[in-house]
Amino acid sequence: MKSFLIPVALLCCSNVFMTFAWYAHLKNLSHKPWLIAALVSWGIALFEYFLQVPANRLGHEVMSVGQLKILQEVIALLVFVPFSVFYLKEKLTLDYAWAGLCILGAVFFIFRARFFT
Repeated sequence: MKSFLIPVALLCCSNVFMTFAWYAHLKNLSHKPWLIAALVSWGIALFEYFLQVPANRLGHEVMSVGQLKILQEVIALLVFVPFSVFYLKEKLTLDYAWAGLCILGAVFFIFRARFFT
């Protein structure tokens, strides 16, 4: 179980950096040229890769690539929703719940041979 949790923890941390790299410029750098925002985002994304690459390498020892991808999407949504609500002040809508249900379906299908049989 430990070999499964380390990649999950690394992916959670990398997703925080990824979310800031992709979306924080909308709030913090909206008055700057897009090139400045892209360069700042690229700098933040570098730290994301320092966590994401080892996470995927360790994760691939215990999961398939498809399982890693779906896990990444679950974590991305779990990080993005609070970020968009609390940091960007976006309105939480029912669409997030529907998206979450779709991803839960993906989790079931990609992990069912591992956990559900």
